[in-house]
Amino acid sequence: MGLSWTELRFFYDRGTGLLRRGLTSLRTRGIQATWQRVARQFHRVPATQRPDLYLLQPEPFAPFAVPFAQQPVASIVIPVYNQFAHTHGCLRALAAHPPKVAVEIIVVDDGSSDETEASLANVAGLRYHRRKQNGGFIAACNDGASLSRGDYVVFLNNDTVPQPGWLDALLDTFVEHTDVGLAGAQLIYPDGRLQEAGGIVFSDGNAHNYGRFESPNDPRYRHVRDADYCSGAAIAVPRALFERLGGFDTRYAPAYFEDTDLAFAVRAAGLRTLYQPASRVVHLEGVTAGTSVESGVKAYQVRNRATFAEKWHDALQRQWPLDTRPDIAATPADRPRVLVIDSETPRPDRDSASLRLVNLMRLLRDEGAQVSFIPTDLNHAGHDTERLQALGVETWYAPFFGTPAAWIREHGARFDTVVVCRHYVLREWLPLLRRHAPQAKVVLDTIDLHYLRERRGAELANDASLMRASERTRKLELEMIARADATLVVSEVERTLLAQDAPQARVEVVSNLHQVNGRGHPFAQRHDLVFVGGFRHPPNADAVRWFATEVFPRIRERLPQVRFHCIGAEPPPDIAALAQQPGIEVHGHVPDLAPYMDGARVAVAPLRFGAGVKGKVNLSMAHGQPVVATACAVEGMHLRNGEDVLAVDDAEAFADAVVRAYSDESLWQRLSDNGLANVERHFSLDAARDVVRRVVLARG
Repeated sequence: MGLSWTELRFFYDRGTGLLRRGLTSLRTRGIQATWQRVARQFHRVPATQRPDLYLLQPEPFAPFAVPFAQQPVASIVIPVYNQFAHTHGCLRALAAHPPKVAVEIIVVDDGSSDETEASLANVAGLRYHRRKQNGGFIAACNDGASLSRGDYVVFLNNDTVPQPGWLDALLDTFVEHTDVGLAGAQLIYPDGRLQEAGGIVFSDGNAHNYGRFESPNDPRYRHVRDADYCSGAAIAVPRALFERLGGFDTRYAPAYFEDTDLAFAVRAAGLRTLYQPASRVVHLEGVTAGTSVESGVKAYQVRNRATFAEKWHDALQRQWPLDTRPDIAATPADRPRVLVIDSETPRPDRDSASLRLVNLMRLLRDEGAQVSFIPTDLNHAGHDTERLQALGVETWYAPFFGTPAAWIREHGARFDTVVVCRHYVLREWLPLLRRHAPQAKVVLDTIDLHYLRERRGAELANDASLMRASERTRKLELEMIARADATLVVSEVERTLLAQDAPQARVEVVSNLHQVNGRGHPFAQRHDLVFVGGFRHPPNADAVRWFATEVFPRIRERLPQVRFHCIGAEPPPDIAALAQQPGIEVHGHVPDLAPYMDGARVAVAPLRFGAGVKGKVNLSMAHGQPVVATACAVEGMHLRNGEDVLAVDDAEAFADAVVRAYSDESLWQRLSDNGLANVERHFSLDAARDVVRRVVLARG
């Protein structure tokens, strides 16, 4: 079958439009930037880097039903003008994968002359509104918003195929992030290439679809981020805010730049526009309005750019100039940019160092920084990577990364500060950072002082070879501390040690970082003992062996019903075998620790060597769970023995302390209250805020 006249006209308009835009770009951007833009039009994304998309095959209309709620949380407004086949497909997609949240769907018919009206009368659950006369996209959207009843109004083009879960992810943006006034979806072409990952507005009013024609899975486009605007093909805004802002500004009628204008109005109201990549929508760009700016509705894009630039003249002075690289312009000009590098992606439900690092990045995001993260193993760590992306962290992984040298050569100029975790990671990266990111401050985050932990382990084992190894670690670690611009440690004990071992270094304390969870269950509703710690960390394995063999049998003599829950990833065979001992349960990795933190009566931290601050102690106290520990386990934690914690070292005394905390409700309550207060005072995100501002963000 040959091409129809309409299709021929489409391709003619697209070709001539590309030519005109190319000539304009040559005049304004120069030949190099123009060539890059042209090359992107024909950029091929490998099939392995494209997402699996839910697409529909055309089929004749037959009556069906769409989701409908009398008390909707969200009102989906779909403006339409003819093009019923696309409207039909959009509604079929919404019906096939209804959102979890309660919704209503409002189709605003802007005077269609095709089968739209007759067909939509047979879609059950649909709210259909026909305008008396054609008024354009803005008028139709404003009409739909005025009819809406949900807490949020969601604007969705009819030439879209919303992907499963798109709306729930979009609305979650308002729950997971603060001060959000508008959220926009990731827009994808039907061939799997990216159409838009949020928009950039330059200082002259020109707008740019960030990520266009790239892979939707590229790390640059897979994290929540602040955007200058999001295309109105799929956006959500609180209905009360939309009404307060006066809806879409009618000076842009019939269409174009109204969505950009709305995003600027949201920002002027002190709120944020966020791009949400977990919300995916396939968009058949140009179906309704075409692609040529020389004729039809699309011609208003040129006129309205001037209107927008005039209205927002002052705000545009704070935007990046037109010749700025998109990956730099994607971060607001006044935001600090921080790169974090560690050996692997943090897994906060497995070890305390990971929890601390995730919360450090959370704190940086709360302070307005754009945060990027590189795990040097370059693995996509599944849910753990996605957790960072949802937090708003640009998280890199193969195959998009390439080599460290090539990556830092391309991206190094973006960053104001680079935080490198662990001395051996900094040893690899420091030459590259000094060469390709000379403007960036380099901060070493020790996690804990490795040489101190190794030395203590060697002393406990009385092993001369381990002692020599600890001295080699000491030399390397102190060298990196000397070469970094600043060093973070987790306790005053470690800072005091470095005052002797590295007196010229700038050393600051950022201890474990915890969100205070609350008190959990009261004394009477709690039972048993719990230990949490990953077994790749040698001090944890030693602690559990000692407790299970030397301490727990003494406890069972006095508390015969008590059980010991041993939780931690990758238990070695001898630890797993402890489950054969009466009362001991070895759980391995537990994704959700809350039931054990809120339900176990006493936590134990029987570590006999180690360094740093112990997250297992903080974690329990953040849930109001009393802790019995060794002196090593609570070192540098500002804890008072007998008031905040029970700290003892020999087996008999440890068992006695556990029995006392387990049996004496008044003692239990005192330890619970004081431990919770200690976390709030010393280990919350607020406790670290001043140091992070001064050292990482160079404020104050």
